[in-house]
Amino acid sequence: MNLEFFDEGPALVIEGETRHLVVADLHFGIEADLAAHGMHFRSRSAARLKRLMAVIEAAQPDALILLGDIKHSIPSLTRQEYYEMPGILADIRKRIPILVFPGNHDIGLECFLSDGELQPKEGAVIDGVAYQHGHMIPDKSLAGKLIVIGHHHPLLLLKDEVGCALRAPAYLRASVDAEALGMNEPAEGDTATRVLFVPAFNEIAGYDILQIVNKPFAPLSKYIDKEGAEIILADGTLIGPLSAIESDAPD
Repeated sequence: MNLEFFDEGPALVIEGETRHLVVADLHFGIEADLAAHGMHFRSRSAARLKRLMAVIEAAQPDALILLGDIKHSIPSLTRQEYYEMPGILADIRKRIPILVFPGNHDIGLECFLSDGELQPKEGAVIDGVAYQHGHMIPDKSLAGKLIVIGHHHPLLLLKDEVGCALRAPAYLRASVDAEALGMNEPAEGDTATRVLFVPAFNEIAGYDILQIVNKPFAPLSKYIDKEGAEIILADGTLIGPLSAIESDAPD
């Protein structure tokens, strides 16, 4: 299994027998939600889709795996999503096959998907790698695999005495206590369950990695091995262990 990072996304290619481009948390339609809270922005959906298509062109994958929260509104579709989503998905599938692991924001999205695109919300294994949005307890069949998830929008924040010195989307990679999740490890081989948190593709979505770890809000983040966790920037640069930034965090 080979990993290739595209910081123009952020996006990730995972290549085994098949080359999959992995993208998390597009949140198309987020502008309508912001407007409901008094923050008015012109829709960025066209620019976001253009950026996604550019990453697809650069990566040349065989298929696109979308790790959920393709749309934003909960619990239903907004007018913006209703009019934008069919065209967005049609443009993508003209270029590449789509596999969608639905997220907690994707209520109603299934009506825009074609046969075979919607995957189980509990996750599934594709070409030896497990995928899920990240808001649910994974299916037991994902034990002993690398589970690639979205939902958490990891963002690396490095601060100094005068404020924030670095703010960048980042991946968080760690082992998982599968037994605590009710997922028994396979008996043979070196098969520790691991998780890779993928940063949000949406340009305004981000959540401090330290908050994800110290105040977990989903099953997989709750049961990671903090001691062995490591951080990777969107371009593939290994920052190092989580403990390095924890020791630098201000009191």
